[in-house]
Amino acid sequence: MNTTTNEISTEKLEKVAFILKSIGHPIRLGIIKLLTSQKEMSVNDIGKDLAVEQSLLSHHLNNMKLKGILQNRRNGKNIFYCLKMKEVTTVIECMSKCDL
Repeated sequence: MNTTTNEISTEKLEKVAFILKSIGHPIRLGIIKLLTSQKEMSVNDIGKDLAVEQSLLSHHLNNMKLKGILQNRRNGKNIFYCLKMKEVTTVIECMSKCDL
Protein backbone atom coordinates (compact mmCIF):
# COMPACT_ATOMS: atom_id res chain seq x y z
CA MET A 1 0.00 0.00 0.00
CA ASN A 2 1.51 3.28 -1.06
CA THR A 3 0.90 6.11 1.33
CA THR A 4 0.06 9.60 0.25
CA THR A 5 -0.92 12.52 2.44
CA ASN A 6 -4.56 11.32 2.49
CA GLU A 7 -3.84 7.68 3.32
CA ILE A 8 -3.01 6.00 6.59
CA SER A 9 -0.02 3.69 6.55
CA THR A 10 -0.47 -0.06 6.95
CA GLU A 11 1.63 0.11 10.10
CA LYS A 12 -0.70 2.72 11.62
CA LEU A 13 -3.78 0.68 10.69
CA GLU A 14 -2.28 -2.42 12.29
CA LYS A 15 -1.56 -0.50 15.49
CA VAL A 16 -5.12 0.85 15.64
CA ALA A 17 -6.54 -2.65 15.07
CA PHE A 18 -4.28 -4.02 17.82
CA ILE A 19 -5.51 -1.40 20.30
CA LEU A 20 -9.17 -1.94 19.38
CA LYS A 21 -8.80 -5.70 19.87
CA SER A 22 -7.05 -5.09 23.18
CA ILE A 23 -9.85 -2.96 24.65
CA GLY A 24 -12.78 -4.63 22.88
CA HIS A 25 -14.29 -6.43 25.88
CA PRO A 26 -16.93 -5.11 28.33
CA ILE A 27 -14.73 -5.75 31.38
CA ARG A 28 -11.76 -4.01 29.77
CA LEU A 29 -13.90 -1.06 28.77
CA GLY A 30 -15.21 -0.89 32.34
CA ILE A 31 -11.65 -0.89 33.69
CA ILE A 32 -10.68 1.95 31.36
CA LYS A 33 -13.76 3.96 32.30
CA LEU A 34 -12.99 3.56 36.02
CA LEU A 35 -9.34 4.50 35.56
CA THR A 36 -10.32 7.53 33.51
CA SER A 37 -12.27 8.97 36.42
CA GLN A 38 -10.17 7.65 39.34
CA LYS A 39 -6.68 7.96 37.81
CA GLU A 40 -5.39 5.02 39.91
CA MET A 41 -7.17 2.13 41.61
CA SER A 42 -6.30 -1.05 43.43
CA VAL A 43 -7.24 -4.42 41.99
CA ASN A 44 -9.66 -4.92 44.90
CA ASP A 45 -11.43 -1.61 44.27
CA ILE A 46 -11.73 -2.26 40.54
CA GLY A 47 -13.16 -5.71 41.26
CA LYS A 48 -15.72 -4.29 43.69
CA ASP A 49 -16.83 -1.54 41.31
CA LEU A 50 -17.18 -3.91 38.35
CA ALA A 51 -18.49 -6.88 40.41
CA VAL A 52 -15.92 -9.17 38.77
CA GLU A 53 -14.03 -12.06 40.36
CA GLN A 54 -10.40 -11.26 41.07
CA SER A 55 -9.02 -14.08 38.89
CA LEU A 56 -10.95 -12.87 35.83
CA LEU A 57 -10.10 -9.26 36.57
CA SER A 58 -6.40 -10.07 36.97
CA HIS A 59 -6.43 -11.77 33.57
CA HIS A 60 -7.81 -8.63 31.90
CA LEU A 61 -5.53 -6.26 33.83
CA ASN A 62 -2.42 -8.28 32.97
CA ASN A 63 -3.43 -8.50 29.33
CA MET A 64 -3.85 -4.74 29.04
CA LYS A 65 -0.61 -4.15 30.94
CA LEU A 66 1.33 -6.40 28.58
CA LYS A 67 -0.12 -4.52 25.62
CA GLY A 68 0.94 -1.15 27.02
CA ILE A 69 -2.52 0.17 27.83
CA LEU A 70 -2.13 0.05 31.62
CA GLN A 71 0.72 0.32 34.07
CA ASN A 72 0.85 -0.70 37.68
CA ARG A 73 2.72 -0.17 40.90
CA ARG A 74 2.93 -2.30 44.00
CA ASN A 75 2.45 -0.94 47.50
CA GLY A 76 2.90 -3.79 49.97
CA LYS A 77 0.37 -6.47 49.06
CA ASN A 78 -1.72 -4.09 46.96
CA ILE A 79 -1.31 -3.50 43.24
CA PHE A 80 -2.56 -0.22 41.82
CA TYR A 81 -3.34 0.30 38.12
CA CYS A 82 -3.56 3.43 36.02
CA LEU A 83 -3.90 4.22 32.32
CA LYS A 84 -0.65 4.38 30.43
CA MET A 85 -2.16 4.81 26.96
CA LYS A 86 -4.57 7.62 27.67
CA GLU A 87 -5.57 7.90 24.01
CA VAL A 88 -7.91 4.91 24.43
CA THR A 89 -10.31 7.18 26.31
CA THR A 90 -10.79 9.22 23.13
CA VAL A 91 -11.84 6.10 21.24
CA ILE A 92 -14.33 5.15 23.95
CA GLU A 93 -15.74 8.70 24.14
CA CYS A 94 -16.17 8.75 20.37
CA MET A 95 -17.93 5.37 20.31
CA SER A 96 -20.23 6.35 23.18
CA LYS A 97 -21.51 9.26 21.07
CA CYS A 98 -22.60 6.92 18.29
CA ASP A 99 -26.28 6.10 18.07
CA LEU A 100 -25.96 2.36 18.67
